[in-house]
Amino acid sequence: MTSRYSEVYASWQNNPEGFWMEQAESIDWFTKPTTAFDPDQGVYGGWYPDGITNTCHNCLDRHVAAGRGEQAALIYDSPIIGAKRTISYAAMLAEVEAFAGAMSDKGVGKGDRVVIYMPMVPEAIVAMLACARIGAIHSVVFGGFAAHELATRIEDSHAKLIVSASCGIEPGRIVAYKPLLDSAIEQSRHKPDATIILQRDEHRCELTPGRDEDYAALMEANAGRKIACTPVLATDPLYILYTSGTTGQPKGVVRDNGGHMAALYWSMHAIYGLKPGEVFWAASDIGWVVGHSYIVYGPLLHGNTTIVFEGKPVGTPDAGTFWRVISEHKVAVLFTAPTAFRAIRKEDPQGSLIGQYDLSGYRALFLAGERADPDTIQWAEKVLNVPVIDHWWQTETGWTIAGNPMGLGLLPVKYGSPAVAMPGYDVQVLDDAGHPVPAGTLGNIVVKLPLPPGCLPTLWNAEKRFQDAYLAEFPGYYKTADAGFIDDDGYLFIMARTDDIINVAGHRLSTGGMEEAVSGHPDVVECAVIGIADAMKGQIPAGFIVINNGHGRSDEDVEKEVVKLVRDQIGPVAAFKTVMVVKRLPKTRSGKILRATMQKIADGQDWKMPATIDDPGVLDEILEVLTKRGIAKKGD
Repeated sequence: MTSRYSEVYASWQNNPEGFWMEQAESIDWFTKPTTAFDPDQGVYGGWYPDGITNTCHNCLDRHVAAGRGEQAALIYDSPIIGAKRTISYAAMLAEVEAFAGAMSDKGVGKGDRVVIYMPMVPEAIVAMLACARIGAIHSVVFGGFAAHELATRIEDSHAKLIVSASCGIEPGRIVAYKPLLDSAIEQSRHKPDATIILQRDEHRCELTPGRDEDYAALMEANAGRKIACTPVLATDPLYILYTSGTTGQPKGVVRDNGGHMAALYWSMHAIYGLKPGEVFWAASDIGWVVGHSYIVYGPLLHGNTTIVFEGKPVGTPDAGTFWRVISEHKVAVLFTAPTAFRAIRKEDPQGSLIGQYDLSGYRALFLAGERADPDTIQWAEKVLNVPVIDHWWQTETGWTIAGNPMGLGLLPVKYGSPAVAMPGYDVQVLDDAGHPVPAGTLGNIVVKLPLPPGCLPTLWNAEKRFQDAYLAEFPGYYKTADAGFIDDDGYLFIMARTDDIINVAGHRLSTGGMEEAVSGHPDVVECAVIGIADAMKGQIPAGFIVINNGHGRSDEDVEKEVVKLVRDQIGPVAAFKTVMVVKRLPKTRSGKILRATMQKIADGQDWKMPATIDDPGVLDEILEVLTKRGIAKKGD
């Protein structure tokens, strides 16, 4: 099949507003937009400004009205507890209406914020869609996130209601959510009006009188209730999703309703190559952007069946669990992070478990969330015998910036590249002064404004921070904070982050936030956290600490305490296990810590002595410590 990519991309370039008005035809509107884009709402936002719609209606009601109510909307599969459940579009609509009624009774309405702190269970998706139904703005926080992190999100969003569960379940352990939730509410200066708790049989919790309500009891009381969809402007917020910020303070990425739906609907068929009714599986978590876009909204908008999987790629029970889910539920396309496939490959290097399952209906694997190394892609191609497609996007964009669009006909693969820019994105590479660089030259990856539908219009209650973080450095462009190059064929190569965000198993985490936690230890005088290359997780954080003299304890004891401190404040998702006591940190004469140079030493990459370094001998000391730990080798 010849790719239609060039033709479709050119049609967007030649008439951007016409292209996106055509995509808006795929969405149901209470009031159809007459304008595609309003530059008066900012050079970065304002898609379909006069359109009135509702995302929940487009995800559920319209499919039921079209006679497809008995099709499966959602399949829940939890190998951890051995539970499976299939929910039709009609049944999903009934559950969402019941929960929307329960929230309305709590005084939650249009524009109010609801924090959802849940495991990977259908009730979490019900809560998200119920918020969308009544025009409330949801903010999903990854289940089990540390209390301190949850507190910052409750406080920043001024959540009126929190929806949570008694526990999350990991392989071999139960994570009690209630103590974390109680601690977060205590820490937050803003208190929610109420909380709704899903009691799970694996670990029930005590409900706090006067604040906590039982999810099941509320659903029973509201069964059969009809709640109409609240009309919202296309530009009204659908959700806030907090992502790590370089200051250690979370950034609340805002997503709108109209542009978000148009972009995701288009992506489901053009990028992922799906037809309505087919089964799509994004093996992620609703706490991350992939879960928002491609477990919940994308598949349901497009009329697909989505998989909600409570498990891991290995250990639940083995490295064949992905193949079992694909075979059993007839998954057409899987989307996951490269980390998952590195874990599967480690456990089953020959892919021998694949032969136990019928994958005849399985068409493609999409990878994103971190750099997909060529070795992993080639291994997956060999054992699965389907296209393996890398694509690149961000929490901020909500959908693909650069990819290989299966629905338009695949382009030739270049290993190490997520391929080409999607319609809506004019991707360029600039030097630090903002000038374009020649093809093949490393530079700052930027997107010419305006951003397409579906991307963030702003940060929650932080317009100046939004301008400073994304727009100020390169006027007229959105700064991706990634570095890379574009080759002569227009293929993009992402090489590194340009700020201090590191990517741990597909999760973007701020080293600045970790440093803030580390520096809270009473014996730590100074610290630096860098991301070092890891074969399994992509990157893992490593901390370097300068400590007080004469504290009377071993370096090992302090290192262990620092690891615990970060785990308590940020959570196990940080994978923070490596801390090294050093005499001093390498710095410029102006006092800036040379983190990038330290990272190159740790990763064994070529590096040059920075011209501005205060004392070159410090880097030898860093290499010595890294060598003792087996992280770097002398001579690297």
